[in-house]
Amino acid sequence: MALYAMGDLHLSLTANKSMEVFGPAWGNYVGRIEASLGQLTAEDTLILAGDTSWGIDLAEAEADFRFLDQFPCKKLLVKGNHDYWWSTVSKMKGFFAEKGFTTLDFLHNNCHFYGDYALCGTRGWFLEEEQKPHNAKVLNREVGRLETSLQAAGERPILCFLHYPPLYQGYQCPEILSVLERYHVSLCCYGHLHGPVIRRRIEGIWGGTEFALISADHLGFVPKKICDSVKKG
Repeated sequence: MALYAMGDLHLSLTANKSMEVFGPAWGNYVGRIEASLGQLTAEDTLILAGDTSWGIDLAEAEADFRFLDQFPCKKLLVKGNHDYWWSTVSKMKGFFAEKGFTTLDFLHNNCHFYGDYALCGTRGWFLEEEQKPHNAKVLNREVGRLETSLQAAGERPILCFLHYPPLYQGYQCPEILSVLERYHVSLCCYGHLHGPVIRRRIEGIWGGTEFALISADHLGFVPKKICDSVKKG
């Protein structure tokens, strides 16, 4: 029984947007994901930290969800910037129920518990978003969603999962970082960074929180183990 995390699967079983065009690091990535997820059991939990499917809507993403649902571990999905299929949680849960998907759930405006730990998260905020209109509104919304998730943790130690990195070399998002510090987040995992940009990642302790990059190509398409087992609270 263990908790794992990985982001940026970029599945495209229907959308025909294979990431293999980005070079050898993405070679046979679906097969590599299949092999690694096949090692997890129904007792395990996997956080998928955004950019799970290239599908433009739930129908186009269905094959990708079906692919994921074949693996018995519980999966919690965080929203990424390329998850165009994302809708309201009620609509997405209804779609999963209609299709018979039983292992997929969401980490969005909420908190899940894993033993003594609280699992929190949201999409987050990134430098590239600052070039878009209404950026202050979107930033405030993401900060609010993160706070909603963290508040639900109560007194439990917090493990946080974002899609966007709240910091990397040459960039920080102080609004997100201040929230992580205020709620004493133990670990913050993030994705989104690929290819040469991975070199600009910041990992290790910063402001009392441990940071780790979990984009799939960085991990070699093998989920990062977060906890070896559940503590009995």
